[in-house]
Amino acid sequence: MPKSNQGKKQIVDDRGLALAVYILYFVGYLTGITSLIGAIIAYLQAPSTEAAIRSHYAFQIRTFWIGLLYLVGGVILIHTIGGVILFWGFVWSLIRNIKGILALNRNEPITNPESWLFGDE
Repeated sequence: MPKSNQGKKQIVDDRGLALAVYILYFVGYLTGITSLIGAIIAYLQAPSTEAAIRSHYAFQIRTFWIGLLYLVGGVILIHTIGGVILFWGFVWSLIRNIKGILALNRNEPITNPESWLFGDE
């Protein structure tokens, strides 16, 4: 159940924070650490927000963990098929982040945030 924020003025609303997480994930392609920061924000904000935004946070959290799985698997297998795994992980996360930010812009929830693919199947 979302907590009430009556009487408290937020500097950034829930949609703005969800957008910030997507942006942190995009910057994470260059820095890495910002993806972790984005995942922490998603974990902390998810319980206290409305269902539509909560679907974005769940999608973002899942994107972080599955993306980390691709990264670790690709690095371990770098001498065989690791390059392919790393490339697919990058393309996969890029598509998820773009689809997520577009859905957020349209004020739509992620249809299937628990998906292993792109959230709409």
